[in-house]
Amino acid sequence: MKMTEENNYVKSAITMDDVKNLIKKKDEVEEQIKAYYDVLEDQGVGTEGPLVDAEGFPRSDVNLYHIRTARHNISCLQNDHKAIMVEIEEALHELHAREKAKREQDEAEAQAEAMEQEVTLPTAFARVDAVTQGSPACRAGIGVGDEIIEFGSVNTGNFQNLQNIASVVQHSEGKPLRVSVIRSGQRAQMSLTPQRWSGRGLLGCSIVPIHR
Repeated sequence: MKMTEENNYVKSAITMDDVKNLIKKKDEVEEQIKAYYDVLEDQGVGTEGPLVDAEGFPRSDVNLYHIRTARHNISCLQNDHKAIMVEIEEALHELHAREKAKREQDEAEAQAEAMEQEVTLPTAFARVDAVTQGSPACRAGIGVGDEIIEFGSVNTGNFQNLQNIASVVQHSEGKPLRVSVIRSGQRAQMSLTPQRWSGRGLLGCSIVPIHR
C-alpha cells in the first residue's frame, strides 16, 4: 500500500511535447464550443434566455432539444477549457523553471571548472609577444599572448631569465621540445622543434618574461 501511495505522487517531468498536446486539446475544445454556438445561432437564441412563449408554453419555433443540448455542452466545454488553460500555464511555468535551473547549474559548473583550472594551473614565467608567419613557432601552433609554463626543461620552478630558454633552444636544434602554455585560461601543450628557416633565429617568435 505504501509503494502504491508513493507511486501516485511520482509525476513525470513535463516536456514541450506535453505542452503541444495540451494546446492541441485546447484548440479542439474551442472548435467544439464554436460548433455548439453555431447551433444556437442557427436557432436564433443564445446561451441564456427563456425557451417558453409569452403564455409559458415551450416554444414551437425552435428545436428545444438541440438548444438545451448545445447550452449544456457549451457550459461543460467551457469548464474543460478553463482546466486545460490552467494545465498549460502550469506546464509552461514548470518548463521555464526547469530550464532556468539547468542554465544556472551549467553556469555554476562552468564557473567551478574555471576556478579549478585557475587553482591547478602553474604560474606562467614568460609570454609570447610575437610570432612570425611560417616560422617553426607558428607551425607548432604557438600564438601571440600564450603564457609559457613549460619550455623543454625550463619550468616555473627553475626559470630565472630568458637566457634559460635561449640555452635550451641552442642545445635542441632539430629536436622536438614540449611547450606548455596557458591560453584563454586553459592549458595547451604543443611540440616545438627549433630549426633553421628563412627568418632569424631558430624559433621565429619573441618571448618576454612575466614579472610577478
